[in-house]
Amino acid sequence: QVQVVESGGGLVQAGGSLRLSCAVTGYSAAPYCMAWFRQAPGQEREGVAVIDTDATITYADSMKGRFTISPDNAWHSLDLQMNSLKPEDTSIYYCAVRLQIPPYYGFRCGLFESSFDSWGQGTQVTVSS
Repeated sequence: QVQVVESGGGLVQAGGSLRLSCAVTGYSAAPYCMAWFRQAPGQEREGVAVIDTDATITYADSMKGRFTISPDNAWHSLDLQMNSLKPEDTSIYYCAVRLQIPPYYGFRCGLFESSFDSWGQGTQVTVSS
């Protein structure tokens, strides 16, 4: 059974750093895409960063230059390094992967929730001012 498990959340002061980890277990092949999303209280879930089917990495505009994702060689884990954290980064952070075969050649997951079929339970990140 496939499991996606996040870890590393916690409380940090504004300007600080935090590193989240995501582990994909119960599945031997590499996912087609891996991504981080987040959801703040009362807001819709939004994309943070994705490593796509062609191994390109895309960041949401508000995270560029502050956040970095890095998969392991087998694409069974995905880290999210967050620097220069702001109170508005406070959210539950979710890891998501796509295990289903893409519908066509050249398909890209992007930062679209519907592209992903396996999700973790999330890890809370709180940034104090």
